Amino acid sequence: MSLHHLSLILYTVSMTGRTHDLAAFTALGLSALSTPIDKITLSTALVAVVANMIGGIAPDIDQPTAPFWRNLPIGGVVGRTIAKLLGGHRFLSHSLIGVVAFAYGFRYLLNVIHPSFLQLDIGIIWWAFMIGFVSHLVMDTFTREGVPWLLPIPIKFGIPPFKLLRLPTGGFIERFIIFPGLLLFNGYFYYSNYSKLLDLLKHHLK
Repeated sequence: MSLHHLSLILYTVSMTGRTHDLAAFTALGLSALSTPIDKITLSTALVAVVANMIGGIAPDIDQPTAPFWRNLPIGGVVGRTIAKLLGGHRFLSHSLIGVVAFAYGFRYLLNVIHPSFLQLDIGIIWWAFMIGFVSHLVMDTFTREGVPWLLPIPIKFGIPPFKLLRLPTGGFIERFIIFPGLLLFNGYFYYSNYSKLLDLLKHHLK
């Protein structure tokens, strides 16, 4: 699969998908600049960003109608099968059990492919993926559907606790306030931390 095809899969998504990816990238930037890494290769940094964005939409693997599945060959069939295995949308993959399962699963996948890409730091890539994954669940907690964090307890938690005060998925507030707000925050954050970012590029990126 070419990088162009991969980018289409990642970005030819609904506004909700872009919001999750931007939230994941925001969380990654906050983590990276608050706890800078001593040494990181350019290849690791690039793969970590891609892993972070994949992690940002990974919990929605349980949604067979998600644009991610529609952009893959026989994606609809695979999506419906996985959705049944995970108990449907916003169930297993949107819980702490799902966090642990994806953490172990992605780590196993990285360990399998690492011998072919020894220049990559799989620890950093793993953390980038998990930061994206958890950010997705946190964002969904503010929506009306809520998130079943404590499965098998069948309660979907949300902030604020009153459902009518939460955000509708893909609604006006998400599209025209939250997403642009995240863009503005990232612009301000990276501008105000320009010296730290420059230092990271000069001294840590090898």
